[in-house]
Amino acid sequence: MGTIQIRDVPDDTERTLKARAEREGKSLTAYVRDLLSEEAATPTLDEVMAKIADDEPVPYDPEFVRETLREGRR
Repeated sequence: MGTIQIRDVPDDTERTLKARAEREGKSLTAYVRDLLSEEAATPTLDEVMAKIADDEPVPYDPEFVRETLREGRR
């Protein structure tokens, strides 16, 4: 596992994070580690758009769509 050290965190920010960690029964380190893991697991809009751009296009046939809708309404 890697190590990240953050300097110059504003006092208000540190107090808020400590209070939130305490409410969840976690250490500040565990709480911030969970926040960072959640952030890293959530793709950015640019990452999502790049994934969409890399996907193979889906062919669009209007008649197929109409027929599918008709069949679904029966």
